[in-house]
Amino acid sequence: MHKHTFLMRNNEAERGLIIVPAPKTPVSSVMSIIIICFILLLFCPSQLKAQLGTTPNIKHIVVGRCYNYVTLVNPGLRHDCEEIWRQFEGAVVCQSSCNVTVEDYHPMFYAMPQTWPCDKFLFWSKTRTLMHSYAAVMRHFWTLEDTLVGYMFNDLIWCGQEDTGFDFDSCPEWLACRNHPVYSLWRQASQNFAEMACGNITVLLNGSIVNAFNRLSMFGSVELDSLNPLKVNYVNIKVVTNLEGPHLESCSRGSIVELLQILQSRGFRWTCTDNDQTLMILQCIQDSKHPSCRTCANSLVESFTVK
Repeated sequence: MHKHTFLMRNNEAERGLIIVPAPKTPVSSVMSIIIICFILLLFCPSQLKAQLGTTPNIKHIVVGRCYNYVTLVNPGLRHDCEEIWRQFEGAVVCQSSCNVTVEDYHPMFYAMPQTWPCDKFLFWSKTRTLMHSYAAVMRHFWTLEDTLVGYMFNDLIWCGQEDTGFDFDSCPEWLACRNHPVYSLWRQASQNFAEMACGNITVLLNGSIVNAFNRLSMFGSVELDSLNPLKVNYVNIKVVTNLEGPHLESCSRGSIVELLQILQSRGFRWTCTDNDQTLMILQCIQDSKHPSCRTCANSLVESFTVK
């Protein structure tokens, strides 16, 4: 109770809320408990998220997505969706939620090989929403989420129990332990995706945060190290900031400089662009009244006029 009260007061201080103490009557005590629970629901979503168990109906979702992918999205594939599920289930169930390694998923990945043509690979870090918009407009790009494994498991949660199957009541946060079943799958999927990369690849990074390039992120810790300079012609980095800022990092400032140094030391050729016009237009679609968008619109009108 003391811990919850302390957390609640911290939230009140941060949000400028004041709760006036009520008389200690039985009715007011019940009301106080209700108020505390309501505040915890509102202001502690991360705590609730940690309590979520395996996504309900996960088998139907995963197998259904697989059939949809091999039938409609990429009908050239000839994979056995039921076999992929069996291999996935065998890696996760009957193990503790922090004891599923990358190696445990190898049979599943062997059952679903996939390759992509060169010049289509799009990597990203802390730019998820914009990345999806960019990939939708620039249709020649493919992301990890466009692969079969990414399509099947995107946004799902799962973990197992030592004595039974999936744990539908509670799973730890996916970064809570090294061998978390969700983290291990995405780590292997990210490595495979980066190892396939060839030709010119593109990387989207968020210049409105500190450490836009983070060595602890999936891109920084897995994908970057898995890129092959003998297969990749150019690493084209695009640094994009939020319309309202802040403008913290760029091609010449912050952690991006460290990324460029790593690429150069490994023999990669690279380009780096700040505030790519296409990315800015995509942001302006969401916020057309922003001053930066009016400037962008004027420059586009001028370019067409000159032509």
